[in-house]
Amino acid sequence: MTILHALVRNGRVVVDEPTDLPDGAKVDLLLLDAASDLGPEEQAALEASVGRGLAEADRGELHSVDEVLARLRRI
Repeated sequence: MTILHALVRNGRVVVDEPTDLPDGAKVDLLLLDAASDLGPEEQAALEASVGRGLAEADRGELHSVDEVLARLRRI
């Protein structure tokens, strides 16, 4: 997993650091709400959790939609 930090300028997402991504590469964006009430430690924990989830997905450790919905219904 790679985390890139970017800003929006004139309606466009601008990455503020060099990357070695090839031209035309598709990326997914996770927007961090600027108005969020998460503190720095909570934000770091959230980002770490997302990173762990992406790593699990990369390893093929996935759950079916039916399984996830069944779990949610039991809550």
